[in-house]
Amino acid sequence: MTAAEGVFVRALGADFARLHPQLQRRFGVGVAAGYGCVGRGVMTEVRRGPWWTVPFLALGSARNIMFPEKGRGIPFRIDNHAYVDGFGRETVTFARTMNVRPGRRRRFDATMIYSEARGRVVDYLGTHQHLAVELELSVTDDGALRLVSGAQRFYEGPIAFRFPLMFSGRAFLTERFDDERGLFVIDLEVRNRVVGLLFGYRGEFTCEFPEGQDAPETAKPYREELRD
Repeated sequence: MTAAEGVFVRALGADFARLHPQLQRRFGVGVAAGYGCVGRGVMTEVRRGPWWTVPFLALGSARNIMFPEKGRGIPFRIDNHAYVDGFGRETVTFARTMNVRPGRRRRFDATMIYSEARGRVVDYLGTHQHLAVELELSVTDDGALRLVSGAQRFYEGPIAFRFPLMFSGRAFLTERFDDERGLFVIDLEVRNRVVGLLFGYRGEFTCEFPEGQDAPETAKPYREELRD
């Protein structure tokens, strides 16, 4: 696999060909591929943990990392665009925008790279890339993409440390394509090993694949972090 083959192709290797063809197109977004992916749909459910998780989620919302609202039938958009960041790394945006209620819009932002040193995708969460999360990717027997988050590291100036999972959450995501309805279907849960569910959503959406478009500035982070 080469850098020209894109972040997810490199991470999955030969297993990329086992993805449903529509998921291959969606996760084939890359600089060399020359197109992006814009999904629009509805979150059938956005949920969170008990009331005492609200301050934690509200703190994350300041940097577009989760949020405390919950609900059903929430319109959303996801922007996946590839670009080369300031350190020369191919990067793919995952900017999720949800209209959680009239007058209230929330973002859940991430930017992903393929780390040669770690041999996997690293997901930088939020607007300032303070939190770098290793991702374990696999393909299910029915061609869906399965993602499980692993080690998490916090970076800010000279501060750098591995974030204990006991005090954070682990993400479990499945994305598949429903052939009968012609829709992408996504299911995410962020769970803490002690308290259980912190945050999650289920949704369905359709995609457009705009060609020749660099990532818009609104989908990029305010700050870039070299350390992965």
